[in-house]
Amino acid sequence: MSDTPRRTGTFPDKDTILAFIRGSTTPVGKREIARAFKLSGTADRERLKELLKELEADGNVERGRGKRVAPPQSLPEVAVLEVTGVDPDGEVLARPLTWTGEGNPPRIFMMPEKKGHPALATGDRVLAKLSRINDRLYEARTIRRLEGTVGRVLGVYRPAPEGGRIVPTDKRNKTELLVLPANRNDAEPGELVFADVLPAGRLGLPQARIVERLGHTAEPRAVSLIAIHSHGLPTDFTCAAVREAELASVPSLTGRTDLRQYPLVTIDGADARDFDDAVWAEPDDDPANQGGWHLLVAIADVAYYVRPGSHLDRAAYERGNSVYFPDRVVPMLPEALSNDLCSLRPNEDRACFAVHMWIDRHGVLQRHQFVRGIMRSAARLTYEQVQEAHTGTPDEVTGPLLEPVLRPLYGAYACLWAVRERRGTLDLDLPERRVRIDERGRVAEITVRERFDSHRLIEEFMICANVAAAESLERAGMPALYRVHDQPSLDKLESLREFLGGIGYTLANAQALKPEHFTRILAKAAGTPESQLVSEVILRSQSQAAYAPENIGHFGLALSRYAHFTSPIRRYADLIVHRALIRAHGLGPGGLDDAAMMGLEDIGEHISTTERRAAAAERDAIDRFTAAFLADRVGATFSGRISGVTRFGLFIRLDESGADGLIPASTLPDDQYEHDEHAHALVGQRSGRIYRLGAPVKVTLVEADPLTGSTLFALRGDGGADLPWHSGNPPRAAKPQSRPSSRPRQRGR
Repeated sequence: MSDTPRRTGTFPDKDTILAFIRGSTTPVGKREIARAFKLSGTADRERLKELLKELEADGNVERGRGKRVAPPQSLPEVAVLEVTGVDPDGEVLARPLTWTGEGNPPRIFMMPEKKGHPALATGDRVLAKLSRINDRLYEARTIRRLEGTVGRVLGVYRPAPEGGRIVPTDKRNKTELLVLPANRNDAEPGELVFADVLPAGRLGLPQARIVERLGHTAEPRAVSLIAIHSHGLPTDFTCAAVREAELASVPSLTGRTDLRQYPLVTIDGADARDFDDAVWAEPDDDPANQGGWHLLVAIADVAYYVRPGSHLDRAAYERGNSVYFPDRVVPMLPEALSNDLCSLRPNEDRACFAVHMWIDRHGVLQRHQFVRGIMRSAARLTYEQVQEAHTGTPDEVTGPLLEPVLRPLYGAYACLWAVRERRGTLDLDLPERRVRIDERGRVAEITVRERFDSHRLIEEFMICANVAAAESLERAGMPALYRVHDQPSLDKLESLREFLGGIGYTLANAQALKPEHFTRILAKAAGTPESQLVSEVILRSQSQAAYAPENIGHFGLALSRYAHFTSPIRRYADLIVHRALIRAHGLGPGGLDDAAMMGLEDIGEHISTTERRAAAAERDAIDRFTAAFLADRVGATFSGRISGVTRFGLFIRLDESGADGLIPASTLPDDQYEHDEHAHALVGQRSGRIYRLGAPVKVTLVEADPLTGSTLFALRGDGGADLPWHSGNPPRAAKPQSRPSSRPRQRGR
């Protein structure tokens, strides 16, 4: 980027900002422009937004990915390139794979490859990071080589007569790679390795060179290692970030509220690795609020330790969130913070950001107050402990807390739950797999995680705090990152309405649709044979939640405003909300800086992406742990249900463990099966046999491969065909669709 301009006390004019955009080596967003010109405040933000719109309307700039701007016909910061040859000076040349501009694309010089990596050859395709020299000239550095050319593969090294083989860990990649002795890099049999694929010859297997050894696949931690590296999760913190964390300490009480008189408690899962939220409640003593409650939610004050622009801040932003695996966590923050100063351990002083909330007897939030304080947790409790104490079997820890702490928590929760039900939220309480790892690092059991009122209690307290945060920022006129959840798209709703109508359920029209309409259908289906089916198809119809500065509300929770406040130790979005509240209410250091205020849209898009990346990595690891657990039960018979339907087969979820696997369509009873996407079914063209989402089945385990996470089943008998319906025979499937549906996935709130 060009030298940072200095603001002279007036808002920069259009030509000045245009010169800055043209002088940048990469596309820029509002955040970079605001930082460069030291812009701040709502007026500056709106003025910059309008100025950029004018520049775009005049044809002086174009918007690209993430709404970043650049001169017309510029290449994006990251693009797919194809190597076109070498110039007389030996420089490698490339061109963008897609070019929609006028004339020939700009000239691109490829930077030399990293030491030990093979040189680029004509025809190779790469994902590359570009830097603009001028309008017609760019430099590019390879990020990774793409499939079909020289690329990088994660796999397991196996010995072979001709040298060795690499078996890819990606179950979609069935091609093994040949490793000659000279390219082995001392890898041992069974090691997990990264390998560069070498340019293909005319005959035989493609060859590869091992460039990194990650450990033996027999080690218990290999499963999560595969997931981490497959999804490109950052794992190492810079020395500077680690040093910042290690030098931190609990602040003094000066300028803070002393909350140590409140017996706040943390309530988490037995396998929780960090404790960043604590709760307390009491009946409100205000005569004007008879039957109401005073709630206190205290959250680790991460913003005090992680300041904008610091090494810690950059590391946290890159990660976006922590990622949780059954045997480890990849944290957003170094251990000195995530497991120590920002973990609300019992009987230790901790800096916190807390919100006092007062609700009436109907559960409606009346008022709230945010404070930065010092707290001391009275106990670290588990959901099971709290639930057992509430139902009459307290232990030595919960016994003394039952009347003064736990009873009031449940009293406040009853009011919050009542207002939730009146609101009519979408309550898809779907089963969640829990993988328990033993002391040797092996999978001891896989169960469906139980849900108690204690879980819902904490969820409702956190939702109330998140609503308070969003309301507070909105009233202060402070820009913020909202957690938004749009209502389902019209095409998904139409497909859902048609499907539900075929099995006896009526969905309201789109204009009047509310979450409660889905909830009523779920309640009507409860206890029926198609209950699971109805839940699954409603889930698939929903939009995906995301982070954005433009508030469109949260459809699933039936809330008009909602912002994540309660987990800044593991979500960058919450850290942004904390900083915004600190700035809005003048609560000391660590508030939101001007650059972040201007760049909230870019931040929201980035952390929405990292959230999806984390969810995919977690699912990937669970699949592999599950396959490892089932590997010695090949040939066994299980009960399950059809949890997904695609053109290539049926996904099955086992009742016993919640494990997922596939029955290939080619193995179904002798027939030609076509996929009816709208009916969520495979339909036999000769027999008329129909396998629908949600149908119960008996299956035999055929294969369980921990390396790829692939689990295959075979159907036993004719079970699963033609799910029972409310009346008569099921409708014949509509004309099959050719487009495959996606594998089911749970949406985040």
